[in-house]
Amino acid sequence: MTGILAGKAALVTGGASGIGRATALAMAREGARVAVADRTEERAADTVAAINAAGGQAIAIGGDVANESDVAAMVARAVSAFGRLDCAFNNAGIGGGVVGPRNQRLHETSREAFDGMIAINLTGVFLCMKHEIAQMLTQGGGAIVNTASIAGLIGLATSSNYVAAKHGVVGLTKTAAMEYARDNIRVNCVNPGYIATPMTEETVRTRYDALMAKVPMKRMGTPEEIAEGVVWMCSDKASFMTGASHVIDGGYYAV
Repeated sequence: MTGILAGKAALVTGGASGIGRATALAMAREGARVAVADRTEERAADTVAAINAAGGQAIAIGGDVANESDVAAMVARAVSAFGRLDCAFNNAGIGGGVVGPRNQRLHETSREAFDGMIAINLTGVFLCMKHEIAQMLTQGGGAIVNTASIAGLIGLATSSNYVAAKHGVVGLTKTAAMEYARDNIRVNCVNPGYIATPMTEETVRTRYDALMAKVPMKRMGTPEEIAEGVVWMCSDKASFMTGASHVIDGGYYAV
């Protein structure tokens, strides 16, 4: 396959559904060989099958991004399969309802809910970057994109743990970009607004009209719209872009 990622090897975490799946498919369409990672290898298998059926090349990897040994093995397996790691999309993440009740103010949020959110959405990004960068240093460079959120740039009431994690992702992105700029490693993050994915189904069902009142485009985004931005940031077309927060939100952040 030819495209803006032709010849590159990529790793996508959280690749079984939503933004991760859409991005893995888009990367393959643009010529990348893709290691699709999710909590289990079986969860990633459908995305891999779709890529391979379309004539691409992909493998499935299972692992917990909050577990460093799993992350190290994930990166090692991608490199073993493809010989190098040119692009990484650190996308695996969870919403508030996974670790505790939704819509709680800060004083109501349990330590377990806070720690659980940080473990996946922030520590997981740190661990992935740590091992991806170590590999990229050995091969002369690469490009990393982390999934942050508009919640990494603003406050959202009753989402303190999610907001804290996503602000942390933005900070990690900026710092890593500074530290590795001279090593030809670019690090950026994508900041999606409200996107139609399994993670947002509850929000859509209960608060759709109120949310859309704040979005100038008056609609949800699609995973494919985020994927296009991520693919571009991973490509050589974004060669002078590092440390940036790329907002794709239908105008929410502009209001």
